[in-house]
Amino acid sequence: MYSQRNKSYSECPHYCLERHGGCIVAKWFDIFLAKKIIVLKLILFFVLALSIVSCKESISKKSKNQKSLVEDKTFRPLTESEKNYYTGRLEKMYDSLLVRRGFNGSIIIAKNGEVLLEHYKGYSDFATKDTITPTTAFHLASISKTFTGMAVLKLVEEHKLNLFDSVQHFFPDFPYHNITVKLLLTHRSGLPNYSYFLTRDTAFRKRIATNQDMLDFMIKNNPMRYGYPDRGFNYCNTNYALLALIVEKVTGQPFPEYMKSTVFAPLSMNNTFIFSIKDTANYKPSYLANNRPIRLETMDCIYGDKNVYSTPRDLLKWDGAMYKNSFVSQSTYQEAITPYSNERPSKHNYGMGWRLMMLPDNKIVYHNGWWHGNNNSFTRFIEDSATVIIIGNRYNRGNYAGMKFAPLFGSGTDTTKQLE
Repeated sequence: MYSQRNKSYSECPHYCLERHGGCIVAKWFDIFLAKKIIVLKLILFFVLALSIVSCKESISKKSKNQKSLVEDKTFRPLTESEKNYYTGRLEKMYDSLLVRRGFNGSIIIAKNGEVLLEHYKGYSDFATKDTITPTTAFHLASISKTFTGMAVLKLVEEHKLNLFDSVQHFFPDFPYHNITVKLLLTHRSGLPNYSYFLTRDTAFRKRIATNQDMLDFMIKNNPMRYGYPDRGFNYCNTNYALLALIVEKVTGQPFPEYMKSTVFAPLSMNNTFIFSIKDTANYKPSYLANNRPIRLETMDCIYGDKNVYSTPRDLLKWDGAMYKNSFVSQSTYQEAITPYSNERPSKHNYGMGWRLMMLPDNKIVYHNGWWHGNNNSFTRFIEDSATVIIIGNRYNRGNYAGMKFAPLFGSGTDTTKQLE
């Protein structure tokens, strides 16, 4: 069988002579076609090259713009009329929501980084009648989880651990399998709550437990889990107590020391610390609603899920670090405030260390806390750049009023069902 090139001139549609076994016109046509293909390839090459350069420039410009939005984040200063508007209304709300309900604690409300309301009311010690001041640190209870969560995510940024590392990666004898760092952060581990299984053990009824005691108990006794990993959301203090142990394992430092050197000191949170078993001699009680003090108990030295002590001014610095991305990157922060439990439709959700109120056109980032007589709220209306911080040392449900300030800042929501 012959190709078109090897056909005789009588089969060629053109009148031509055969030379070297081929048609001259066909050869010229082939040469023309070959040159045309080369030209087309060259054109395609230059178009592609220009596209790559253009794309790189576009990405570069986009990155520069994103960097500007992230690193140069600044709030618009409030005008005097705006300050007067907010302050007048906030004072009235503070009086009706807190003061008239027996508030004993500290409060700061800020917008655009400017403090609009700040009050300190009552006693830090009801026995000595020492009053609460701007430097009086109170137990934040579960607001502590915001610090533990972000500290873990910072270690992820630094490639010192991975969200998908299993707990066995750090503690090989841990008896529950398929539980990752991310499942601990998002409360999707299905683990049992130490505040229940430890208190049922007679060995801990007359002694103070630590995080290591909790882990050892779980390895030895394998208390029944609440559910299988990643099947659903189950808020559990054990998750964050384990995360504190993982931070210690990765950094080689006691959790309170690591948090002081990596979080509190760099952010000038000078009145913030983590209470541990070393601090029991300096324990100051919180109070029930009837002013009865609550003494040191079995689980009071387990940290990670709780045990950060702080002030509203220091918490406002923590809030600012989230806005300015001065502790973790913007992308990491966005991961932290992404909802991860979506099995059931609800406006309530949880990120990594942050509770979320998911509204149709808004998202409120917050965490409340309750341990003994300390109950607190840390509410961040991020779309409105407004923050409400309420902490106290005498139990009062009014301290959860953070969400009730939402309408003043434009974050309309039903605040009747908040979560601890």
